[in-house]
Amino acid sequence: MDHGTRGDLLGSLAEAVGAVANGHPTRVGVDGVPAVGKTTLADELAVVLRARGREVIRVTIEDFLTPRSQRYRRGEDSAEGCYHDSFDFDALHRVLLDPLGPDGDRRYRQAVYDKVTDTALSEPVLMAPADAVLLFDGVFLMRPELIDRWDLRIFVSAAFEKTLDRARTRDQSPSRSATEVERRYRSRYMPSQQFYFDTVRPTDHADIIVHNDDPHQPAWQARPR
Repeated sequence: MDHGTRGDLLGSLAEAVGAVANGHPTRVGVDGVPAVGKTTLADELAVVLRARGREVIRVTIEDFLTPRSQRYRRGEDSAEGCYHDSFDFDALHRVLLDPLGPDGDRRYRQAVYDKVTDTALSEPVLMAPADAVLLFDGVFLMRPELIDRWDLRIFVSAAFEKTLDRARTRDQSPSRSATEVERRYRSRYMPSQQFYFDTVRPTDHADIIVHNDDPHQPAWQARPR
């Protein structure tokens, strides 16, 4: 287990990305429970990699959500629906992960869905350099539908109560109280994560586990590849 500053962590992660040797863009999955800090970590890592001369493709799982009618067909509080109905894996494979993979042509799209308008997107097709890095953050990234698509797997961890505190702050709005945020997390998001942990055991598949209870003083553990 390594300990250090945020800069130390980002430097270590950048070195791990740089150590991946293949003939296609490096696909990095940054997994973790909601509000654990995976999006912030991926954004910060993108800055470091770009400063080192790498082209970074920055994508989030929310750009591959299914429409609301499918996502909530079992009910907005359904944990089962959260796990099984939320994401369009076929599109994710077809337009992003497979084109950037070993047999791909590197022609990719970054999104297929707009969450705000609940409509499909027709993003332009882009061409990735062979040495580009895809930084993709989201939940459930070690599940069977995705596990073999990552060239480097990072799992961000923190105590449940810490992630819930962050969610209350992040997701609270004039139309959604902190109490409602917590209720939703306890009814939908956390049970779906428990199912994921019980059935997939994501930390068993991670190359690097980042302990993010204190983002300014993180700890991390890398497994031999």
